[in-house]
Amino acid sequence: MVQERTLPTFDAASAKISKQEGLLLYEDMVLGRTFEDKCAEMYYRGKMFGFVHLYNGQEAVSSGIIKAMRPGEDYVSSTYRDHVHALSAGVPAREVMAELFGKETGCSKGRGGSMHMFSAEHRVLGGYAFIAEGIPVAAGAAFQSKYRREVMGDTNSDQVTACFFGDGATNNGQFFETLNMAALWKLPLLFVVENNKWAIGMAHERATSDPEIYKKASVFNMAGVEVDGMDVLAVYEVAKEAVRRARAGEGPTLIEALTYRFRGHSLADPDELRSKEEKDFWLARDPIKRLRNQLIERKLATEEELKAIDKKIQTEVEESVVFAESSPEPNPSELYRYIFAEND
Repeated sequence: MVQERTLPTFDAASAKISKQEGLLLYEDMVLGRTFEDKCAEMYYRGKMFGFVHLYNGQEAVSSGIIKAMRPGEDYVSSTYRDHVHALSAGVPAREVMAELFGKETGCSKGRGGSMHMFSAEHRVLGGYAFIAEGIPVAAGAAFQSKYRREVMGDTNSDQVTACFFGDGATNNGQFFETLNMAALWKLPLLFVVENNKWAIGMAHERATSDPEIYKKASVFNMAGVEVDGMDVLAVYEVAKEAVRRARAGEGPTLIEALTYRFRGHSLADPDELRSKEEKDFWLARDPIKRLRNQLIERKLATEEELKAIDKKIQTEVEESVVFAESSPEPNPSELYRYIFAEND
């Protein structure tokens, strides 16, 4: 059976979106896809090493959630599939690519690599290699925002935190413990489950007693919503409401985005466990092609405008590779630097 759950329906025509918003979402998604394709090329050419987990197919989730937030103000907590989250949060492509090359100019100074993207400037709290480890970190960020505002009297502290994780993480203890605390304390937090149906090689339906993750929010008296993660306009609408609730002090939201990764778990994965039928089902729902058609149908963009964005992004990604290759390696004398916090 290809699809155990029916994808939520969403009337794209009902989404109130401006041309500026539509082009912003499109450019961000194209950046994510183009960047990841280039990463695959560089990996297979031996330019980057270690585990590399690509995001192809899931771009609507990153763009739809993060672009509904305030860039450089709100917080983002990621997973080991973190390149595109960093890009959506505003980390320059050249800094992300340099990080993948292990260079000093990378956003984590070459110390993090593919699975540990971090940028204090862009409020990216890091990628996490251990399953569900970013969830309590995100709760900490959300708690400090609320504490600064309500206890310390900082009226400007209304930041929202988005925490991304996969379906496999929802069977871990941190998930349940953190949802409970977030609901009790009404934290300004978005729990974003990127349900791509597979936790490495484990099918989601085989690993959980209830595959409908968003319903678990009800146990904690929390808002829970299911969304088609292949439709960026649907994700964007859900995200805007969740952000509004969080910023207004109404507490967290559990968002389950039904999506799919077009590549294997990592670039070392031969991807032999998933059936061709299943892959074809989801490939036909490519989120970038879908948004492209929506923008043209609603006369928010022309083919020429979208092609110009494609070309612009291709150039940006190519330049990021040149920048990464020409950047210096970290100085061996600083091997132990950044282990502990430094005084400015």
